[in-house]
Amino acid sequence: MALADNAGCAKPSEDFPFPEIIELNVGGQVYITRHPTLVSVPGSLLWEMFTQKNVHSLARDSKGRFFVDRDGFLFRYILDYMRDQQLVLPDHFPERSRLQREAEYFMLPELVKMLAPKLSKQNSLGDDPCQSDPEELSPSADAARSLAPASSTLPSATAGGPGATVITGTGAAGPDARRAGFITIGYRGSYTLGRDSQTDAKFRRVARIMVCGKTALAKEVFGDTLNDSRDPDRPPERYSSRYYLKFNFLEQAFDKLADAGFHMVACNSTGTCAFAHDQTDDRIWTSYTEYVFYRE
Repeated sequence: MALADNAGCAKPSEDFPFPEIIELNVGGQVYITRHPTLVSVPGSLLWEMFTQKNVHSLARDSKGRFFVDRDGFLFRYILDYMRDQQLVLPDHFPERSRLQREAEYFMLPELVKMLAPKLSKQNSLGDDPCQSDPEELSPSADAARSLAPASSTLPSATAGGPGATVITGTGAAGPDARRAGFITIGYRGSYTLGRDSQTDAKFRRVARIMVCGKTALAKEVFGDTLNDSRDPDRPPERYSSRYYLKFNFLEQAFDKLADAGFHMVACNSTGTCAFAHDQTDDRIWTSYTEYVFYRE
């Protein structure tokens, strides 16, 4: 009895120039998939690439794999979508807008729609399971953004009678115009304590002080000392937990918040302990504390 041909070992021919199993190099990340997966969405960029007759026109790397000069890590979601036209993202996915840009590049309009931000009738996030990191603005955000440039061009003037101050560089004309909101400061530190608890603890350098809050508030309070390189394009009315400060002193952060009219309303702290060495009783204590500030 003759054995059936193994489709995975089928060799290219003039009518079918691509093998059944295809290796891709996308931005340095290697993917192995089937040819029908790559052509599952007619009209897409991958469909155009892997349905043409001239296979030699496609770029290849040094090992003969088809090369695509795009984000290799985000391509995994593109390939998942190509398999069954569904998209499942991890919780709190931070690169939704970048993935939408990749979907546009690969000419996948339905995927672009899935990644587009949505609002329900109550102006809240819809039930779409992929809405893990929406980029939409609230209805009042566009108005606030449009008013900010205009108000920032107004000449500085004292408002509110005696004792009132003027805020410059933030688009606010006085203390009454300042936006209310919360800012959370996260602080992590650690130290090593030896067997004799009376000895001096060896404190380690604190890596950074984290800032969580509305972008406009965080930039107003901390200005140039705020490092927003991990979330540089966040709109003013959106929240971010990816900012941190360029200095390592809590008191300096507290001073800036106090000067901006914030006061502390809550704080909490957690701590863990682990042995530094198996042969000694030295212990590493790690603590994480959050301070919540509010301005009316």
